[in-house]
Amino acid sequence: MQLTTRRLNRATLDRQSLLVRADTDAASAIRGAVAVQAQSPVSPYIGLWNRVAGFDPADLDAAYADRRVLRGNPVRMTLHAVAADEYRPFREATEPSLYAAKLGGRIAKSGITGPEAAALADDLFAALFADGEVRTARECEDWLAGRLGPDTAKQVWPGIRQYAPLLRVPTGGPWSFADTVSYAALPDQPTLRDPDAADAALATLVRRHIEGFGPVAIADVAQFAMVQRARVKQAVATLDLELYQGPNGEVLYDLPGAALPDEDVPAPPRLMAMWDNVFLAFHDRGRTVPPDYRTTLIRNNGDVLPMLLVDGFAAGVWRTVEGGIEATAFHPLPDDVWDALAAEAKGLTALLADREPDVYRRHRHWWDKLPDHETVLLPGS
Repeated sequence: MQLTTRRLNRATLDRQSLLVRADTDAASAIRGAVAVQAQSPVSPYIGLWNRVAGFDPADLDAAYADRRVLRGNPVRMTLHAVAADEYRPFREATEPSLYAAKLGGRIAKSGITGPEAAALADDLFAALFADGEVRTARECEDWLAGRLGPDTAKQVWPGIRQYAPLLRVPTGGPWSFADTVSYAALPDQPTLRDPDAADAALATLVRRHIEGFGPVAIADVAQFAMVQRARVKQAVATLDLELYQGPNGEVLYDLPGAALPDEDVPAPPRLMAMWDNVFLAFHDRGRTVPPDYRTTLIRNNGDVLPMLLVDGFAAGVWRTVEGGIEATAFHPLPDDVWDALAAEAKGLTALLADREPDVYRRHRHWWDKLPDHETVLLPGS
């Protein structure tokens, strides 16, 4: 069966609880989304608000506090919130890529080789985290400085902190994490630098990506996990999967019997968080981002702007302003869509009100580079 882009769009939105908000708790919603991008601490809260009926941010606070949800970098080489029991297999699956990316580059320029950096990461773990301690970034860098000297430590620490399986520990602030970063180690540490463990875990991650975003191509899984396509092909071969044909004739994989909603199923408007994976989990991002808008919405430096999701596709951007939400559409929207976005704006403003009414402030310079557009103030009350 050949699937259209719109039908793939609806399948993904359905699995991501973006067609109908789910009646569930924060930890279960994180699991349902597979991994929620958490580069900015507020983004998981907005991501779950879009996916969970009656979402209470205190529910995610509690899930972080008791470690049912963990914030680290188990997928896509950047911070994500994941279900606690999925952190280990996800991190093991991406180990070869993280080793290559994070223990090279800046570390190599310091004169420290990859194996030496890995050994340093192991020693840092043994020295600072063996008994479940919470440590600040400053303590970790000071320990490295004692081994390498302060200048080399500054060069090496960024790579080690991204490679080592360190969890970000809640420290307060409006969204559980303050500017001062603290780390802890997972009690059930992932196995590192073991190709067999990495390949076994990748089969789990591939299956979960298909479950949460499918049907998908080999290239989509590789993009989401940031792993080599050859490894994904090997993992796919171990799974019992159903095959489809994509819009351009590409092979797509899905779980047997997984739901495929019709392409004309309504997709209600949403005000999406920055970096939401519904826009990033694919090699072909045309599933949710129109090609003409891609370079405006997904910037070269990695910023992925907070988007309007209209009829299942990115249609513009939003930002907080005094009095509500400013929505900027890149093509004309009918009145009923603006009405629905206005209702969403009231809900989002209420979510932010008691914590941080003006989010994503430092990204506002992108608004000076927007294409022709229609801008509407959506009142917050």
